[in-house]
Amino acid sequence: MLDLRELWAYRELLAVLVSRDIKVRYKQSVLGVAWVILRPLLSTGIFTLVFGMLAKIPSEGHPYAIFVFSALVPWTFFSAAVASSGGSLVGSAGLIGKVYFPRLLIPMASVAGGLLDLAVSVAFLLVLMPFFGAEWSLRLLLVPFLAGGVFVAALGVGTLISALTVAYRDFGNLVGFLLQIWMFATPVVYPASLVPERYRWVFHLNPMAALVEGFRWAFLGTAAEPAGLAASFAGAVLVLLVGVAYFEKVERRFADII
Repeated sequence: MLDLRELWAYRELLAVLVSRDIKVRYKQSVLGVAWVILRPLLSTGIFTLVFGMLAKIPSEGHPYAIFVFSALVPWTFFSAAVASSGGSLVGSAGLIGKVYFPRLLIPMASVAGGLLDLAVSVAFLLVLMPFFGAEWSLRLLLVPFLAGGVFVAALGVGTLISALTVAYRDFGNLVGFLLQIWMFATPVVYPASLVPERYRWVFHLNPMAALVEGFRWAFLGTAAEPAGLAASFAGAVLVLLVGVAYFEKVERRFADII
């Protein structure tokens, strides 16, 4: 069982781990935080050329560039958080073997450290919106709640993969491939409206599907499905519960295996 009181008692250590992850990420980096913007921008340029101009994928009345960038903001955070937290336990093997603390803090810190990147990306998207004819609206007030859903999903998946990677190192090599497949199962480069209605329930089994569409709705006013969004939030919570349950089950063996 997860001991929430113990996690709260180690909250200062969590803050230290988050700060460490952020500093390590940008230490001796020429561009620093600019990479947060460059990664989705480069992806946006490639996707706009391939899917927007060549494949002619519809973008619900908005320029394809802003259409895909608004989805890449949450997806980039999610994929980076899962990748970093998935290998966080193996990367902290020395720390785990020396002193006791709740091991769950390590993947938590990796995911929480990415919130700074998400905030920078959201701020940049707000600046871009007027240049593409998108107006600010009260829908933007819901962005923190949508970001919370993405955070929960990333923490759940990252926690599960981090525990699996300790025992089965193959998962460390599979994460990148799985995230690529997951992206195309998520409406990042296409609108959810392209999915036939009869298959929509299968589509919403992916907790990131409606959350990405929710970001588009908040920034661009595209169509959104409340039922799908509720399913995505429920799916994110379920993934977190499964991830934490498995993590707590095998946590005692981490020091011996690593």
